[in-house]
Amino acid sequence: MKLNKSAVMNILRRGRLSAGQDEDIMNFTSSMDADKRIFDADIDVDRAHVVMLKEQDIINNSDCSAILRGLDKIKNEGIGKLDTSYEDVHIALEARLIELVGEDTGGRMHSGRSRNDEVAACIRLTLRDELINIMGEIHALINTMIKTASKHHETLMPGYTHTQHAQPTTLAHHLLAHSNAFLRDLGRIEGVYGRTNQNPLGAAAFASTGFPINRKRTTELLGFDSPLGNSMDAVSTRDFMIESLGCYANLMTDLSRLAEEFILWSSSEFDFIELDDSYTSTSSIMPQKKNPDVAELMRGKTGTVHGALMSVLAICKALPYSYNRDLQEATHHLWRATDTARSCVRMAEGMVRTAKFRKNRMKKSSVSGFTTATELADTIVRDTGIPFRTAHHIVGAVARTGHEPALSDLDKLSIEITGKKLSDMGLSIKSIMNALDPVGNIKKRHVTGGTAPDETRRQVTVIKKELAGIKRDIRKIERKIDKASGKLGKACQQYSC
Repeated sequence: MKLNKSAVMNILRRGRLSAGQDEDIMNFTSSMDADKRIFDADIDVDRAHVVMLKEQDIINNSDCSAILRGLDKIKNEGIGKLDTSYEDVHIALEARLIELVGEDTGGRMHSGRSRNDEVAACIRLTLRDELINIMGEIHALINTMIKTASKHHETLMPGYTHTQHAQPTTLAHHLLAHSNAFLRDLGRIEGVYGRTNQNPLGAAAFASTGFPINRKRTTELLGFDSPLGNSMDAVSTRDFMIESLGCYANLMTDLSRLAEEFILWSSSEFDFIELDDSYTSTSSIMPQKKNPDVAELMRGKTGTVHGALMSVLAICKALPYSYNRDLQEATHHLWRATDTARSCVRMAEGMVRTAKFRKNRMKKSSVSGFTTATELADTIVRDTGIPFRTAHHIVGAVARTGHEPALSDLDKLSIEITGKKLSDMGLSIKSIMNALDPVGNIKKRHVTGGTAPDETRRQVTVIKKELAGIKRDIRKIERKIDKASGKLGKACQQYSC
């Protein structure tokens, strides 16, 4: 029996509700725009659920076969064929199925299930794919960062604190700082993947179901790691979304720091970097301009992702258990933040890969602002044995004069401060010259995490090993999902004949 739209609508509302809804109310309650994102996942969830129902003898072979064939047709038709006047994709899909196979058959698909556990499963499946995608994109970004760093182990540049020249460093050391931050971002997302890939199906509305369902089977067919342990928690929590958004927000903060530096470095005042033309724009009035628009947008889009996190936290705050319709409002924030974070990672990778670094300009700037002052103070301590705080006092007084210190200058200040000449205590002109050499500064710092070229080369090796391990983890995840997809496809083929 095929039904027209009004009859199908009655199937969904006829028992409890006597009246339909006007267009304004339907638009207000609809989640169809956001649900387009989970259409493919919904088909898979339906397939896995129907296969399980058949294997548990909850539906018969004929109904299972007809439903699976109907779902195949709906998938091939695409979401555009669904009636978007329904309040969500789940009802629209079920309504289309009933149109195709009749209520007596299609109406059995929802046995032992609620939209509450269905939508939670669909969001988790879709999000896990996005987490895999962004892990691969962050992996590519870090790989580009360390490849670039490997070309600049001895490229001098000034390091900064408070945006003031601080100490000499290398471009490799600076890029590796960003690489380590992104590596932690990658690790956090890998962690949240495991907490996302949990199966809520079988929770039904929240109290589970009296049907003899098999949650392990749907877990297997959909590639989840395990069923969620409490049915009320399974349908009511969106902590996996909050955690994912938190990871995105942290990632975007790190990306915004890179973007801000590229914006500054490409300015005439710094002139450390030239961004590729494709990542810049020009002015509609000033023809000489080359504006770092992509980096600026990345910086701005950070607010979009941070805002999404705050929005979902606010939506979920103080919700009583179990499911509440408020949660519908959280989903579109998740997808927008996901798309934004992924695109920003790709833009960052391209900017780093194509950027031209002005090594001579960086080297020249590395010694301005008395960046070697710390090493001079350290040298005085090592050569004379005076306390570091005293050496700090002497070198600070030299810095106030604004010129490069000679031994005589240091002796004069030392007499005023300590009553003794530093030269009498072991400080030599050679030691001072070595301390003021930025290359010497760099090469002295062999400590773990330091700036010495041999140490930054070691850091690159460590990150490469970590990336290789994460790549193996991602491939393992993908193989598991592919295996589950194969099992689901095989079962559907077997039961739809």
